[in-house]
Amino acid sequence: MISELISRIDKYNLKETSVIPWAAPIVSFGDISCAKVATLGLNPSNLEYVDSKGIELTGVNRRFHTLTSLNIENWHEINDEHIDLILCSCNDYFNHNPYDAWFNVLEKLFLENGHTYYGMFSDLVHLDLVPFVTEKKWAKLSHVQRSKLLEVSGDVLGYILRGNDIRFLVLNGQSVINHLEYISDVRFDKEVMPDWELPRKKGNGIAGYSYIGKLNRILSVDLEKEIIVLGFNHNLQSSFGVTKGVKKSIELWVSKEIGR
Repeated sequence: MISELISRIDKYNLKETSVIPWAAPIVSFGDISCAKVATLGLNPSNLEYVDSKGIELTGVNRRFHTLTSLNIENWHEINDEHIDLILCSCNDYFNHNPYDAWFNVLEKLFLENGHTYYGMFSDLVHLDLVPFVTEKKWAKLSHVQRSKLLEVSGDVLGYILRGNDIRFLVLNGQSVINHLEYISDVRFDKEVMPDWELPRKKGNGIAGYSYIGKLNRILSVDLEKEIIVLGFNHNLQSSFGVTKGVKKSIELWVSKEIGR
């Protein structure tokens, strides 16, 4: 799967979509072979590869492999050993300099159920709709760029989900919900959640919504099982004004639905 993904960078000229061409794609954050539950985002942050100044992470700060770390000049030189190293960096992500400031927010959703990204008993992983990291944030990409990335690589999520024991997929934010609908057969039951409303100093607050659906297919990929999909419209890391009370209410809802 890694070599196929890498070949798509040139095959579909993904540089035009802001994909960082020297960064290896990320198929998972954590060991998916041990996972029962997965969180789902849009695509990996560029901060998984570079610092705040845009300089590639190196040494103990490095999280994932690049052309530089693999000591190759281009992806045509990649071999099985390189692929194993890339996969290991995905499986071992939470053991080596994970982006805790981002993942700890999601980790709290599962404390009541005992699922965790961390440690030898981890059974929670993070996946993305698109496994390629982009220089620009997803929201800054054009509609054409986003659509191309989803169409070119969305099937990978299907193959990943088909080959493991994941039964629950938890979606963080409205954009993730909308884009998963775009590439899959999921249909959601949407419910207004009064306790999730975000207050504003002026005017009405921002309403909160929960989503529950069932997933069987992504693009042309039959998952060969049914996955329960849970989602909430507020992006817990980036939505302005997500209060502690709202976060706690979302945590309790996720815990209840997974524990059914």
